Amino acid sequence: MATQELYAMDPGDPLWQVPAGGAARFSWEYDDHRARLLALYQKGKDKQWDAVKRIDWGLDVDPYDPLGTPDESLALYGTRHWDRMTDRDKGELRHHVAAWQFSQFLHGEQGAMVCAARIVEAAPDLDAKFYSATQTMDEARHAELYGRFLHDKLGTVYPINTDLRTLLGDTLRDSRWDMAYLGMQVLIEGLALAAFGLIRDTTDKPLPQQILAYVMQDEARHVAFGRMALRDYYRQLSDAELREREEFVIEGCYLMRDRLRGVEVLENFGIPKAEAEEYCEQSQFLHMFRKLLFSRIVPCVKDIGLWGERLQRAYVDMGVLELGDSNLDLLMHQDEELAERLDQQRFAAEEAARTGEVDEAIAEGAAEARA
Repeated sequence: MATQELYAMDPGDPLWQVPAGGAARFSWEYDDHRARLLALYQKGKDKQWDAVKRIDWGLDVDPYDPLGTPDESLALYGTRHWDRMTDRDKGELRHHVAAWQFSQFLHGEQGAMVCAARIVEAAPDLDAKFYSATQTMDEARHAELYGRFLHDKLGTVYPINTDLRTLLGDTLRDSRWDMAYLGMQVLIEGLALAAFGLIRDTTDKPLPQQILAYVMQDEARHVAFGRMALRDYYRQLSDAELREREEFVIEGCYLMRDRLRGVEVLENFGIPKAEAEEYCEQSQFLHMFRKLLFSRIVPCVKDIGLWGERLQRAYVDMGVLELGDSNLDLLMHQDEELAERLDQQRFAAEEAARTGEVDEAIAEGAAEARA
């Protein structure tokens, strides 16, 4: 079935064209590379995997509770609309919330793929081009994963959120090569990592847990790459140039914060937009969720050297300034460990199944010999 037939709302023109500026840069220096980035490039090559084989697509998904979503996390919970909803209605709401979340993941991963390809084209250093080439493949795999989950397991897709689309467009239109890093590696991927992690750590559903854990294993490398590349480059910039990057971060953070409400889902259930926005803003779960979502962005922004007074004031306004002291390396290490643990569990289950088959065959052979 074509994706256009699965959209819960009209996505508009199926092709979005963003005029891109900037130059394609070539480097004829093939020897003098940064060891850290080359080590990350090697890791990127070693960690490539096949989404068809690594994910157990045979696992069932309950379309009316695909993520094990608690009632309290739904914006309509406790409202007059919730009191009138049947169990089937609530199941439909869970279905659409999950479809909206994974649709934004899908659109974001396609954006990440395009931005990674732009970095290959525009970055002045060959080691950055090398790593971005592996990331482009990673992002293609992630888009494949989320697209398959939405098509095969949920059967519903939502259009790209307006604010995510705006940030993607701003990132791609900017002719400065580092802005693709900043917009995608730091802002969009940092926020996505936190969203992935929240669902991964709270869901009791094995298929979305697998998908998110394995995607996050890749994304941990991507954020590390962005930190290394930008930290080195931003040491060379003037105060005025740094302030321009900080303005971009401030605007992007407000856009991404507002992106997370999921108002489109409530509108799709017939609730007027102004009322839907009010319900979302009153949700205590959303307030907690928003703060958690910046746990990956704020320490990364501070680490790469963007920590001016106006940026800090913006983070005070968002209530996330203290996240600048979070241990980002520890979070990334945990992301990798969880994916490796899932692999170990899967390999152990496969080995146990093969051992059982061998034991059964031996027993059958022995029985036939006695007969």
